[in-house]
Amino acid sequence: MKKRYIFLFLSSVILLTIFISLWNLVSGGYDKQNRLVLGLKKIIPRTLAVKVRDTFFIIPELKTQNKLLELQVNKYEQGLDGSLFKEEQIFSENNKKFIIKEFFLPFKQLDIKAGWNKLSNTFRAHYLEVINDKVLVLSGEGQFIYFDKKNINNKKLIQKKIDSNLKELANENNFKFYGVRDLLYDDGKIYISMILENLNGFTMNVYEADYNLQYLNFSIFFEKNEFTKKYTIQTGGRLEKYTEKKILLSLGAAESLKDERVQDEGFLEGKIIAIDKLSRKYQLVSKGHRNPQGLFFHEPLNLIINTEHGPKGGDEVNLNFMNYDNADLSNFGWPIASYGIEYDGSDPYKKSHLDNGFIEPFKNFNPSIGISEILFLPKNKFLNENYLFVSSLRAASIYLLQINESFSKIFNEDRIFFSDQRIRDLEYDENLNVIFLIFEVTPSIGVLSLD
Repeated sequence: MKKRYIFLFLSSVILLTIFISLWNLVSGGYDKQNRLVLGLKKIIPRTLAVKVRDTFFIIPELKTQNKLLELQVNKYEQGLDGSLFKEEQIFSENNKKFIIKEFFLPFKQLDIKAGWNKLSNTFRAHYLEVINDKVLVLSGEGQFIYFDKKNINNKKLIQKKIDSNLKELANENNFKFYGVRDLLYDDGKIYISMILENLNGFTMNVYEADYNLQYLNFSIFFEKNEFTKKYTIQTGGRLEKYTEKKILLSLGAAESLKDERVQDEGFLEGKIIAIDKLSRKYQLVSKGHRNPQGLFFHEPLNLIINTEHGPKGGDEVNLNFMNYDNADLSNFGWPIASYGIEYDGSDPYKKSHLDNGFIEPFKNFNPSIGISEILFLPKNKFLNENYLFVSSLRAASIYLLQINESFSKIFNEDRIFFSDQRIRDLEYDENLNVIFLIFEVTPSIGVLSLD
């Protein structure tokens, strides 16, 4: 009898542990990079987790949804005020202290229950640029707003709309608009990359306009002229300042995830290119990319830094030191080499990039973090060492990589976790010594500062 009670007690403890763990797994606000969560995901089918959430955990799930709905109501009621709705002290894993503020953006909320590859979510990505004393923000649906950056010290940003001809221009060229992929300000010009569809399929174009806070009159800057028959999230689309006369554009592998076109220099899939701002001609600067989502040019070392999504695992930070004496194009290995695997569990990829003639990632994340934008801040800016700031979607975090000046070694790694967030974009402002973030779930503007 005593053994039976012990057995029942232990069984109850185990069931209770599983019950609590399942709730952590399926509810909002949990850390998807937590080891327990990752372990449970390996043994609990997603269909089972969702079923448990929608039955046993229906009440706490509804409470979570009610909180999100209340937040959305508050957002819409405040209009273009850009109201401050959260301010708190947070700590990194290594106990660095920061202050995070959140201000409402007037854009639609991401459908957080839709799949990551759903066409309805092509409009979820928002981007920002700091331009002198202003912050310009572009929604995934092509709406522009701006505010005075000094207003982050107040309770409201006081946002203002900017009209543009963006969607009309797409229609005039017989394209259907499917969202933006980045925003760039350079030398008095605004550049944006857009996903478009016509009778040939889906493609990406880049448009430019003179910087103007009343009206942005866009015209075509660059046409990819390569099409995919169906929508894919492997788009790339990041824009970055490069040399005085050129800008950079990243292009994803699109439908060619296992196609030789990613390695073929006659195609643009899976490449990063430099486009001349006057002639509009381009040159390839690297190939072998899957879905490059972050882009940064470090001029002192003539270094292009990019981040890209791996398959299941294998998100990468890549370094491309532009040596023009080397005739070989920098090759980062996709779809031949990857530290990730396929979602069905198969692993067709070579692991060592270097042994197979490719450039090794400077850093790879396994499991995936949903890697996004990256920026580099040298000593005496924000923190007192050289840091790469790597943003993430899935992991709701900024990863801090402390590196040496030659970008040859990572001394230390840290992480700032933001519950219930997806971080799409980063911009540092030297004048205010803050990092602006796009949180795309609410969506909102985040302002990260040192405590």
